[in-house]
Amino acid sequence: MNCPDQLVRTVCFFRHMEIILNHMKMHISFLGLICLRAFQYLQAQPDLLPPALPHIPDKIFNVKDYGATSDNQADNTVAIQKAINAAESAGGGKVLIPAGVYVCGPLQLGSNLDFQIDSGAMLKLLPIDRYPGGTTDCTDFISGSNLHDIAITGKGTIDGQGSPWWPYAKVKGARRPRMIALKECVKVLIENVTLTNAPMFHIAISGKSSNVTVSGVIVRAPASDDPVNPSHNTDACDVSGSNILIKNCDISTGDDNFTCGGGTSNVHIMDCKYGYGHGLSIGSYTRGVVENFLIENCIFTNTEAGIRIKSDRGRGGVVQNLTYRNLQMTNVGIPILIYAAYMANERAFRDLQKLTPEIAAGYPAASVTDLTPVYRNIRFENITATTQRGKRAGLIWGLPEAPASDIVLKNVNITGDNPFGIFFAENVRLENCLIKTNWGKNKLELTHTTAFIDGKEIK
Repeated sequence: MNCPDQLVRTVCFFRHMEIILNHMKMHISFLGLICLRAFQYLQAQPDLLPPALPHIPDKIFNVKDYGATSDNQADNTVAIQKAINAAESAGGGKVLIPAGVYVCGPLQLGSNLDFQIDSGAMLKLLPIDRYPGGTTDCTDFISGSNLHDIAITGKGTIDGQGSPWWPYAKVKGARRPRMIALKECVKVLIENVTLTNAPMFHIAISGKSSNVTVSGVIVRAPASDDPVNPSHNTDACDVSGSNILIKNCDISTGDDNFTCGGGTSNVHIMDCKYGYGHGLSIGSYTRGVVENFLIENCIFTNTEAGIRIKSDRGRGGVVQNLTYRNLQMTNVGIPILIYAAYMANERAFRDLQKLTPEIAAGYPAASVTDLTPVYRNIRFENITATTQRGKRAGLIWGLPEAPASDIVLKNVNITGDNPFGIFFAENVRLENCLIKTNWGKNKLELTHTTAFIDGKEIK
């Protein structure tokens, strides 16, 4: 027995095993890093199922059979409400607005009902001087609460005749009717209709509504800065709740193109065109949680903001797991805007286009509460944008006590005059991005931020 040789072989064996184990540790660590990144990516890639659609009986209730007159003069409120009530009493059905022009006041929908406005039909709100309640005690035009299986469909138009109402946006205590207002409703479909010139919001769906689809809808109102006839607070699509799909819509209006409040989850917005308006917004009230959004394949032209997330202390909550991808923006005011000082009093903090790192750094901290805005796990991917003259490329601005965190920009190309600002943020990562401004390529403004470009921390 040759002991020295056996000892050498034993030492070599354990040395070899040590090398193998070290390699395994490296691979395990690398695999763990990949898994972590994959998990973070999937967090921002919600698994969104299509909303359940309403089930409507086949019975038809033509409003003309209940006395409606298409003369663009008569008040058809009573006749159309009779048709709605008859459908509801019969267990549901389709209330049909045939071709013609019908003037009408406030209506109350029922469950199991499709309010169909045919091609060639126009439903007009009563003029402001004939609308019940006027600017002091009016009710919404088409409304309903705690309903199920409801639809507003057809190739026709609802005209809000909103122009005389819009100046009252600046009159304290004045009220204006929303065009479509639904609350706590389940299985809602708004499809193919054209909505124009609402006195206030065009579509407002609130409360714990669920399974909401808005598809193929056209919304038109003048921009809020229109030099001749500005429309104010004419939001196109305010939808809060869960399991929401917005697709194939064409929207240009005077306020938010889309927005939602707290308690909203599982939202899919796809294949939409946006013109004038304040952008695809979240907030400003985000109490609770806003999460699991996928916005994809949309086009923005002349929009004030492309992506807009806004809140403030006292009205905030957690906003997380959002993905924006495959977006094209042309001549927008600001492509990406995330901030938590929506109600700031000082002018320096309100002028977001001129906000500098020095000004932002002076924003005072506060204690964290349940109503502190928290923004995290947000992903922007495959976005191309150009800004309007003199505008900045983007702004991400968290709070000193609650920095925005875990934000990824991948394949984002923005051309603008002024730099992209990132203030009070953690773990912001730019991957294969090109942000061109008068400052140069990928020259960002930072304060109280950790950010990386292609893996290298920006100092």
